[in-house]
Amino acid sequence: MLSPSDIVSQTVNSLVAYKLRSVLTMIGLAMGVATIITVMTLIQGANLYVEQKIANLGTNVFQISRVPFAVTDFSVIIKALRHRYLTLEDTAAVAAACSLCERVGAQATLTSSIRYGNQELSDSNVIGQTASMASIDTRTVERGRYFTEPEDERASPVCLIGWGVEDKLFTGLDPLGRLVRIGSQEYTIIGVYEKIGSILGQEQDNFAVVPMRSFVKLRGSRFSVVMQVRASGGGTAFEAAQDQARLVLRARRHIGPGAEEDFYIGTAQSYISLWQSISSAFFAVFLMVSGISAVVGGIVIMNVMLVSVTERTREIGVRRAVGATETDILRQFLSESVFQCAIGGVAGIGAGFLAALALRTFTGFPASVQPWVAAFGFFLSSGIGLFFGIVPATRAAKLDPVTALRSEK
Repeated sequence: MLSPSDIVSQTVNSLVAYKLRSVLTMIGLAMGVATIITVMTLIQGANLYVEQKIANLGTNVFQISRVPFAVTDFSVIIKALRHRYLTLEDTAAVAAACSLCERVGAQATLTSSIRYGNQELSDSNVIGQTASMASIDTRTVERGRYFTEPEDERASPVCLIGWGVEDKLFTGLDPLGRLVRIGSQEYTIIGVYEKIGSILGQEQDNFAVVPMRSFVKLRGSRFSVVMQVRASGGGTAFEAAQDQARLVLRARRHIGPGAEEDFYIGTAQSYISLWQSISSAFFAVFLMVSGISAVVGGIVIMNVMLVSVTERTREIGVRRAVGATETDILRQFLSESVFQCAIGGVAGIGAGFLAALALRTFTGFPASVQPWVAAFGFFLSSGIGLFFGIVPATRAAKLDPVTALRSEK
């Protein structure tokens, strides 16, 4: 019985003796593993991206709107657009009657131009918010301050701007205290938000936030708000707060028992659940396609190993003649198969991670490099080597020593 060190030594010597064949075999498997690693890395990155960016509401914050937040059926949205508006009065009613709602705010959005001097940003987002949104909104005021309740009530002409507005309109200048024109109104800048960056290639810093009653002057009174509610706690308190808010709105909108609601409640989990249902389907398809590449690599390895057994028939006969057992031969050929696949797998893991990082760097598509993905790729490649190496190794072990010694090869 050969020792493990002898088997490893013989495996390395065999691979070195047939360099070209070994390298080509490794490349074939490496491509399959690289495809799988790239797909898994991008999917994991996208999942993390959705959790941190798109679904960044907080664990105890929920939204209420007249249209759904996360839906794949466009007809549902068309139907929801016929629902009655949610108003500031609805927001005040929820704040007054919901004992488990720690903070209730509202916001609405329109598209307008933002102008400073002779420079203008068109198609900018102008967001109207109630003063209570200061403690609910996840955006961070980097410099300056948020507007106060009295400023909101008086419709004061003040605003906060996103990092993108500062970068494009106030290069080299401090924007605080300066006047900008939003639509037909002038506003004094009192704060600047921290940079958010882009989400799936869409710029998120080109916006301005104004008090809600100032927003009404810009937009008019006919629009629907999106309520933002922070519950007093998570878990059961979070669920109970949603139920209280739901009861208030059903009563105000005269929705009877069993009747369908004309508003929607969304949480961070709503976005995550929708994304997971979409990404799981893509992941299954991509994994199946890339898995085919790995299987093809395994088949190539099996064919190459079968050819190797035929070419090394005499070598096998000599080894059997000097005392090697069937188990020794089996272990040697299996170790060669696994060794090649492990090296190819490591190369594929590196190539897959590099491809995913290149996509993240040059396209902005999210990618998350996680250790368990690398471990999965290594064990997958080793498993392929073991599985597809069984037939060639068994054939080598079962060769008759006398017949093998007579071989001219």
